[in-house]
Amino acid sequence: MELRTLRYFVTVAEESHFGRAAARLHMSQPPLSRAVKKLEADVGTPLLLRSPTGTTLTPVGRVLLEEARGLLDHADRLRERVAAAAGTARLDVGILGDSADPGAGRLAEAFRTRHPGIELRVRDTDLTDPTCGLRAGRVDVALTRGPFDETGVSVRELRSDPVGVVLRADDPLAGAGSLTRADLAKRPWFQFPPGTDPLWQGYWSGGAGEGPVVRVVRECLHAVLWSGTVGLMPLAAEGHGRSATAGPGGRRSFGHDLPPGLTVVPLAGMPPSRVLVAWNEGDTNPLVRSFVALAAAAYRVQAAAGPPGEAG
Repeated sequence: MELRTLRYFVTVAEESHFGRAAARLHMSQPPLSRAVKKLEADVGTPLLLRSPTGTTLTPVGRVLLEEARGLLDHADRLRERVAAAAGTARLDVGILGDSADPGAGRLAEAFRTRHPGIELRVRDTDLTDPTCGLRAGRVDVALTRGPFDETGVSVRELRSDPVGVVLRADDPLAGAGSLTRADLAKRPWFQFPPGTDPLWQGYWSGGAGEGPVVRVVRECLHAVLWSGTVGLMPLAAEGHGRSATAGPGGRRSFGHDLPPGLTVVPLAGMPPSRVLVAWNEGDTNPLVRSFVALAAAAYRVQAAAGPPGEAG
């Protein structure tokens, strides 16, 4: 049995639904279904009872779920111990946009100083997965933005930023001091691919009007420029404007150059965009705990939730 296949099975068992499991793993449903069927063939008996409303575990499935969880936990611990013994300890970090955020720069410097012998691998992710591969096991910790389904994930807020509407400079609304969602009710909003976290989709796309499907920030901006689609982006909060990007309208956004012909207008009544550090719930990796503590210090904010203890 491959560990990856066991991880797939555990996710389906926890979600009791192939569609939700596929969304959580950020993969399509057919290969997930095929992997679980192959696992059942290897075991020689059904593990799941399938119905139109979801799945339930068979008695054999319940036994395998318990054993698989223990095996995956052991594999993770084994990987960490072997890496430490070999002197090749590594932390995989997922980052969602905002590459020019000064907080991220301070954090990178602080982590290198605290852990000079640790290899950091950074995975820049697109907008379809706000956990940056955390749930799928591709990264250990993520610098991201909310909101998204936080089930099984621990988060610590690092900062919150106001949000603005990106419009064509010749748009009739471009000269407004601020806008509301009601002002944009009849406009097309960009959409994310199927399987994208619904909380994330509803916040950033507005959930209204079918617009182009996008995966990265540049696609969002070009959708506005070429199609008149409504786009949103975080604005620099008070005291953070120095390293943000000024749009044609003079307002500043984090880390994203606005193409010529676009401007950004503050969106009134919109909950601020929360910058978060996220890690898998229950993760006891000392490097993750240290990363979270250093992130809080680098962003100079107090988290809403109590932090995990910092590694010595």
